[in-house]
Amino acid sequence: MAAALARGLRRHGAAVDVAADGAEALYSARVHPYDVVVLDRDLPLVHGDDVCRALNAEQPETKILMVTAARAPDEVVAGLALGADDYLRKPFRFDELVARIHALARRTGSARPAVLRNGDLELDPARRTATRAGRDLTLTAKEFGVLEVLLAADGAVVSAEQLLERVWDANVNPLTNLVRMTMMKLRRKLGEPGLVETVPGAGYRL
Repeated sequence: MAAALARGLRRHGAAVDVAADGAEALYSARVHPYDVVVLDRDLPLVHGDDVCRALNAEQPETKILMVTAARAPDEVVAGLALGADDYLRKPFRFDELVARIHALARRTGSARPAVLRNGDLELDPARRTATRAGRDLTLTAKEFGVLEVLLAADGAVVSAEQLLERVWDANVNPLTNLVRMTMMKLRRKLGEPGLVETVPGAGYRL
């Protein structure tokens, strides 16, 4: 199930890492800060409850969506009491999972609007749409992800390393030129006048 969910979420533009057990989940979360952790409650090695408790104590800004086969209401209450921000019972619809992840991601860090705007540029993460001056932009998942991170930064500089971390997954080669190539294609699709500025030695900003 984890592999199938990861494939689906990547198609929606998310950068996804998969942990097969609770110990691996804790290690990954301590190395790579995540916006949202989709946490199965019944994990081997370290139980999902213990993972939730540890993440809530160490990284309170990380949102946790707990997934479980439990049906009883008291199980839901128990999961939320551990520090989970939302709860989803199996079986669930994939589009509901995506909607809940987007809702939780909007609550990480400082509050941000559901639709991101900069001048005549508009991006709706939930609907996966991006337009400029009313013109639909046909973006790949990675181009969309890069643009979303830049818009969310609200004019702040975003480094290539931050883009790799937020848009690609942990298996990407840190020396790759993926960011530069994706940025070239994104700029072409955004058109003129140019919106993305390269800050030498630092990164990119809108």
